[in-house]
Amino acid sequence: WPLMIDPQGQANRWIRNMEGSKLRIIDLKMAGFLREVENAVQYGFPVLLQDILEEIDPALEPVLSKSVLKIGNREVLRLGDKELDFSPDFRLYITTKLANPHYTPEISTKATVVNFAVKKDGLEAQLLGIVVQKEEPTLEKQKSELTIRVATGKRQLVDLENEILRLLSETK
Repeated sequence: WPLMIDPQGQANRWIRNMEGSKLRIIDLKMAGFLREVENAVQYGFPVLLQDILEEIDPALEPVLSKSVLKIGNREVLRLGDKELDFSPDFRLYITTKLANPHYTPEISTKATVVNFAVKKDGLEAQLLGIVVQKEEPTLEKQKSELTIRVATGKRQLVDLENEILRLLSETK
């Protein structure tokens, strides 16, 4: 599962936009947060576990480690004293506002740490984009279109290189 270092809240906004209305937003300080997680695991809802500190509630250990058991044709997750049917649609996102957190090795091995903290260069690029969007919207639109075209071109280049390599390997 991704654990996102998100001091500016960009990851939270991105996840909320991407997942939409089905997203369950959970804070470990909430009463009954574990019940929300249980429902999400069973019914395949995405969960945003937001604003964690450097430790995560041990009750979430089976979810973090993806301890899913196969019982017959069922996939089951034991959470506390309950056996829950595990939906393959379940997704977990974890975010922290801490700028430089220190996680235990247990957490670091069970989650993929992604740093969303904005550095000076990134902030400059974002602010420049906002200014250009306000002052010259057509220029910003052109830039976006060109960026997409460049990315598409790079993808096509990789595909063509792979095709050439495949053809060369088949030729003897």
